[in-house]
Amino acid sequence: MEGLGGLRHLFVTMFVSGLSGIIVVPVITDVTIAALCPTQPQQDQCSLAIYLSGLQQAMAGVGSVVMTPLIGNLSDRYGRKALITLPLTLSVIPNVILAYKRDTQFFYAYYVVQTLISMAGEGSLHCLALAYVADKVPDGKRTSTFAILAGVGSAAFVGGTLAARFLSTALTFQVSALLSMIALVYMRIFLKDSVPNGAMKQPLLKEVEDDSSPRPTGTFKTLPSIRDLICLLKCSPTFSQAAIVSFFHSLADGGLMAVLLFYLKARFQFNKNQFADLMMISGIGATLAQLFFMPILVPVIGEEKLLSTGLLVSCIIICTYSISWAAWVPYALAGCSMFTVFVRPSLCSIASKQVGPTEQGMVQGCLSAINSFANIIAPLIFSPLTALFLSEEAPFSFPGFSLMCLGLALMIAVFQSLMIRAAPPVADDKISSNRCTDILV
Repeated sequence: MEGLGGLRHLFVTMFVSGLSGIIVVPVITDVTIAALCPTQPQQDQCSLAIYLSGLQQAMAGVGSVVMTPLIGNLSDRYGRKALITLPLTLSVIPNVILAYKRDTQFFYAYYVVQTLISMAGEGSLHCLALAYVADKVPDGKRTSTFAILAGVGSAAFVGGTLAARFLSTALTFQVSALLSMIALVYMRIFLKDSVPNGAMKQPLLKEVEDDSSPRPTGTFKTLPSIRDLICLLKCSPTFSQAAIVSFFHSLADGGLMAVLLFYLKARFQFNKNQFADLMMISGIGATLAQLFFMPILVPVIGEEKLLSTGLLVSCIIICTYSISWAAWVPYALAGCSMFTVFVRPSLCSIASKQVGPTEQGMVQGCLSAINSFANIIAPLIFSPLTALFLSEEAPFSFPGFSLMCLGLALMIAVFQSLMIRAAPPVADDKISSNRCTDILV
């Protein structure tokens, strides 16, 4: 096991890659509306933009449900570095398209390419980074290190939104494409590979010493299946509870991602600069919470209580968004969002401790697949709901009705998180197999 020094190249890679992705977020809403509704006199709302953005998010979720567990499991077998190369390489292409031109035809080209690439690799980079950290850090320090990794992402979030605040739209996409290339080259040169000890000797979720029957060989015999996920859910009550929490949290998070910016644009006529300001406020808070507060709080109150706290604050924030009465309210809520960032690192750490060292990629991939499944459902439900309640055909006057529904869905995660009692972590020289053998045979 290594300290934080052994993870510095991973942190740099994640920072630069995150910077590349975040820098375009405040801009993409205006670019999307301008490309899809160029003749609309007042471009404060565009139902087509809401629908297509929701469809893209849902399609990305469909691909991630399949690809993220597969990539995570392959990384258990062949190492993290080889698999990290895939999402970093693919991330370069969409930004190059919009860096060249942003009219309607080029936007549709970007839309198709981005959707396909998101289906192939969205979520896998973060999943692989978590597995890499689990390879290098012992159980006792894993939650804090996950928080630091998330803090690096939040620092990239702040840097990206700050840059977007001052860059022109054309230059934003050019810089993003350049940063994607830098992240890829840096990772290939400096990041040391990580292959879990014994990964080539132990199959997924099974001990083999007591089984002399012949086994088929080859990559696809070791890929994760629905049975592997069911095995985890049945054999580990803690993982099952974490999976339920993760699903409803991702449902709310995915719905918020799909509709919030469009809601704020229609409700308060926010533009790129206001979006960047909001993201910067929340990003600064998230960075401070993950890099400094969370490593201090985890040993004191435990990751389970941090998880419940983060979920409860998230629920309150989303419900307040739905009834925002003035343009300053989203800014106040962005400042409070620093408490919501406890959720992801806590969930990942709880799940990580339920399996052995040769299954970290698989378990993080399965957790990511659950999140992706929620991200399929969220935009399909909440994008049309938001478009309806922002239109003149709304059944009653409540523009934030879809956000209120998201807050209520998150309450399920809050109640479930209160029931989590983490089991003792699996020892480093074992895998989580024995209890699952009968299920998989």
